[in-house]
Amino acid sequence: MNVLRWCKIVFGAAAVFFLLAPLVAILPLAFTDSVFLNYPVPGYSTRWFEELLTAEVWRRSIVNSLIIGCGTTVLATVLGTVGALGLRGTRLSPVFAFIKTIFLLPMVVPAVVLGVGMQLMFARYGLANSYLGVIIAHTVVGVPFVVVNVLTVLQGSDRRLEQAAASLGAAPHVVFRKITLPLALPGIVSGAVFAFATSLDEVVLTLFVAGPNQRTLARQMFSTIRENISPAIAAAAFVFIVGTMLIAIVFKLSMKAAQRRQEQA
Repeated sequence: MNVLRWCKIVFGAAAVFFLLAPLVAILPLAFTDSVFLNYPVPGYSTRWFEELLTAEVWRRSIVNSLIIGCGTTVLATVLGTVGALGLRGTRLSPVFAFIKTIFLLPMVVPAVVLGVGMQLMFARYGLANSYLGVIIAHTVVGVPFVVVNVLTVLQGSDRRLEQAAASLGAAPHVVFRKITLPLALPGIVSGAVFAFATSLDEVVLTLFVAGPNQRTLARQMFSTIRENISPAIAAAAFVFIVGTMLIAIVFKLSMKAAQRRQEQA
């Protein structure tokens, strides 16, 4: 048993190292003073972070990512939460199972297929090369994450709490605001985090539906890799990694706060 336990520990450590090694390798290069991505690092400087803030193309891409990411998060969270509420408790119905599959299709359909279809549709309705078009495209791939998270939380909650509130005379909107919404809050928050992260990381759809004025940070990194590899990419990757860690911390704190509120209730 001890041998099996140590084998599991070694395998887990190897898997973690395999996943984190590329991130650890790229982080020091964000602080290099060289114009090349190479080891050993000749010297350390923050010039590439300054370029992210001073160069118009990088600064604009960061602003675009925040605008599109926030818009995607709001829209995907609202639509995904409403969809999860509609699908709640219908796991045995073939019709609703089919509808749930439709909601989850963007998670499995290749991004190129979605990009081509959206480009053709957006061009017809005048949404091509616009912020609204990019937000809608990112929302399509962000909604499934919200639906899955919210639906999982709701299916694990006790519906008798809502029935008890309704039997005591609470109006439907009061039951939703004071019972259903707090119960679903952990799933809503986690779904919103996933939707925001998906929007920040999306490149393929952005290539198809966005114009020069909607270039996001991920698309700018992709273009820079193709045209001219610069340590600014490592600096942008550093921002991505640190931002993801901060989002995870905020998510963890919000989950704990929600659990405390439920325990107090």
